[in-house]
Amino acid sequence: MDAGDLHYRVAFDRRSEVDDGHGNTRGDWHEQFQCRAAYRHLRGGESVLAGRLEGRHPQIITVRASSQTRQVTTDWRVRDVRTGDEFNIRDVTHETDRQWISLLVERGV
Repeated sequence: MDAGDLHYRVAFDRRSEVDDGHGNTRGDWHEQFQCRAAYRHLRGGESVLAGRLEGRHPQIITVRASSQTRQVTTDWRVRDVRTGDEFNIRDVTHETDRQWISLLVERGV
């Protein structure tokens, strides 16, 4: 993968920790930063096909490794800036070449 493959612009959102007085600490989503990304749609496999039947769409989103992208965890979400599609982050993989971070994400959940 090289920089020419980063065709999309994505935003990374994190929930604010707000105490509601009843022991819950979930707040609204707030954008942390934006960057360029590449999408790779997963094909085949029993779990992928079953997920599609349930309305879920798993894919891999790859971004450049930086001080900001290294902070991303599965508690965050990814949002496509152009379309507004939101993706839950299921797994964060720091690639062995240390230039890229791959995110297993799912839309529709």
